[in-house]
This record gives sequence, structure tokens and C-alpha cells, in this order.
Amino acid sequence: MAVYTDVSDTDAASLVARLGLGELKTLQGIRSGIENTNYFVDTERGRYVLTIFERLGFEQLPYYLHLMKHLAERGIPVPAPHADASGAILHTLHGKPAAVVDCLPGRHHLAPDAAHCASLGAMLARLHLAGADFAMQQPHLRGLAWWSETVPVVLPFLTATQRALMESELAFQQHLAATPAYAALPRGAIHADLFRDNVMFDDGPDGDRLSGLFDFYFAGVDTWLFDLAVCLNDWCIDLASGRLDEARAAALVAAYAAVRPLTGGERRLVPALMRAAAFRFWLSRLWDLHLPRDATLLTAHDPDHFERVLRERVDTPWHPAGPEPETA
Repeated sequence: MAVYTDVSDTDAASLVARLGLGELKTLQGIRSGIENTNYFVDTERGRYVLTIFERLGFEQLPYYLHLMKHLAERGIPVPAPHADASGAILHTLHGKPAAVVDCLPGRHHLAPDAAHCASLGAMLARLHLAGADFAMQQPHLRGLAWWSETVPVVLPFLTATQRALMESELAFQQHLAATPAYAALPRGAIHADLFRDNVMFDDGPDGDRLSGLFDFYFAGVDTWLFDLAVCLNDWCIDLASGRLDEARAAALVAAYAAVRPLTGGERRLVPALMRAAAFRFWLSRLWDLHLPRDATLLTAHDPDHFERVLRERVDTPWHPAGPEPETA
């Protein structure tokens, strides 16, 4: 949980007025996330989210904000950023980049069942297809290049057993990334961080309806399969042990594939990409724990969780059932 930059009511009122969002009523720090400063902003026109970006710079942020705008215009329920009179959607507050986006309706389901996982799978496939024609390009900044740079930084903090696992998994992922099979995986804009707490559901007459996806600030161009693997490792596991719940995993993959069929190569590499997704979050959580930044409300996520998940993925690889398409 983090608030790095304190924002006054006067600061927020000035910004929302410039964006034409009405008079400020209340401003409340959001006790979630560890990368950025977030506030709920209530005005006479509704509720919005103000984000001040603490690590990302002005050169990187247009990709994320314009991707959100692109997806929202294509019917994906994501928070649309608000522009000022000049049309700019990236703003400045306390000398840092900032954005104001719509606050999505609904609530989290932190104990999802197979139906929630299926809803997520179908929406993730829709997101990938909707972003396929997004013209801007930016690499996934927490991908293999970042792993290779960051592993030496965290290794001194690890036990001998942990170091062995980290070094062997990095070598495995580097080897995988150099293969023709990996190069052939479909790719495009991905969310890269679509955990349970980044998705909202609304109650409806037919049950829960997925009403929103948010926190796109790790997005970038990578394999669509990596995005799917991130979801499988969070939505479809027993949190205490890291073991996969195969019924939920099967529901998520089947719903995704009903919208965007997986290639044979993707199906074969599901276990390897699930390892990659577990490794990425183990590494980033270790980095946040051992090299923290000052923040008013910061609590780093537990890295041990994704160490357990990674060991489970290595020891018990999972292949989704289903037909192998002819395309490779």
C-alpha cells in the first residue's frame, strides 16, 4: 500500500477544474498498489482516480494512456483518461506525470470461482484482439531484459537454495526466448498485471458481470500467452500452496480460446510461460522488498508466495486440454 506524493485538496481541485470535471468534493488516498500514488477524487460529476506516476517517466506514459483510450473506444471496460482543453491526457502534478481516469463500477472477487475465471478469460481475449491494431509500440518493461538486469541485484539477499532456483530459471527463460517456437508466439499489447484486484465485477440479473479492468501501467508489447499465464497464476491457484486449481484454469483457457483460439505452439508452451509469469513476480517482489522506496503507506507484497508458485510450476507443469489447431 503506497502514497508517495501528498496531494492537497487545492492541488486536486485545480487539476479537475482544468479537465472540466466539476468542483472537488473529497480526496482520498488509495491504500493499494506499490508503484504509483493513487487517490479517489469525488466531484459533482462523479468519482475518478488520480494517479501520480513515481517510477514511469513522461516518455513512457503516453503508451499506457493511449492504449487505455484505444481499448475504451473499442468497448473494453477500461478506465478512460480525461483530457484538458488542449486534448492532452498526460498532466503534471508536483513536477511528476499524472493522469485522471474514470473510476470503474463494481467490486473485486478475491476468491473467484470457475465462472469468474471464464469471464476473465473471454475478456482478456477481447482485449488482445482490440489492441491488435494499436499503432504505438513499447516493449513490456518487466520482460526478459529487466529480469536479466535485476537478478544480479537481488541475488545477494537470497539463500543458497533460492539463488539456485533464480539462476536456473533465468537461464531456462533466456534459452526459451532464443527458440523458434517462442519467436512464433502471437504477440501484441498486453496488460501484464491482471491480478484479481485489478478486475471489477458488477451484480446483474444473470450473475456477476465483469465490469472493468484497470492498472495498465505495466502494459507493453509481449506474447499474448504471457498475459494469459499471469492470469492463470493468480486467478486459478490455491493461494496458500501455489498449487493450480485445474478446473478454474481449464475454464479460463477455454473461455479465452473461444474468443481467440490458441495456436498449437501456444498450447505447447503454456507450462513454460506459466513459469515465466511466476518468475517475473517473484523477482519484482524481491526487488520491492529489499530495495524499497519511502512511502506514506507502503507495504511490500510477500515474495515467498511467487517462489512457491514457481516451484509448483517447475515441479507440476500443466497443459490445457483441447484440440491442437493446425497453425503452429
